[in-house]
Amino acid sequence: MISLVGLPGSGKSTVGRQLARRLQQPFFDSDHVIEERMGCAIRVAFERDGEEAFRDIEEAVLDELTLIPSAVVSTGGGAVLRPMTRKRLRERGMVVYLNSTPDELSRRLRHDVNRPLLQVADPLTRLRDLYAARDPLYRETAHFVIETGRPSVGTLVNMIVMQLELAGAIQK
Repeated sequence: MISLVGLPGSGKSTVGRQLARRLQQPFFDSDHVIEERMGCAIRVAFERDGEEAFRDIEEAVLDELTLIPSAVVSTGGGAVLRPMTRKRLRERGMVVYLNSTPDELSRRLRHDVNRPLLQVADPLTRLRDLYAARDPLYRETAHFVIETGRPSVGTLVNMIVMQLELAGAIQK
């Protein structure tokens, strides 16, 4: 099982989908699984039930997804906030941190209205705060850190596959 962690907009879903295709494994976007389970968008659940209730469901969904032996899972940006989720991710598979700078993410997400934590007056400051709080948690959880920077999705997938091969996590 391979999990992708990182801030909102770092490319977890896009890269994860391509990585799964390349490795011929099923792909799961934990946010989509959560939305199916709740019957509404995460943004709506956040507003209706609060972040804590959302994190409870997220923890349960990731507990299930990390038990799938061969799959690629993209996690929500805040999945690493709970210690038990960090532990399960790290122990049950390989974790790749897609590291993107707050400035880079701000450019990518400036028109995105579907990310509840970024619906604030100053999204860049919010991203900087999230990065400061979460970067150590992503690094604690991850087996590999991939700097997203400017590479294409295909290049990022190649970089991840190379790291996984070197670690013996997948066969060439």
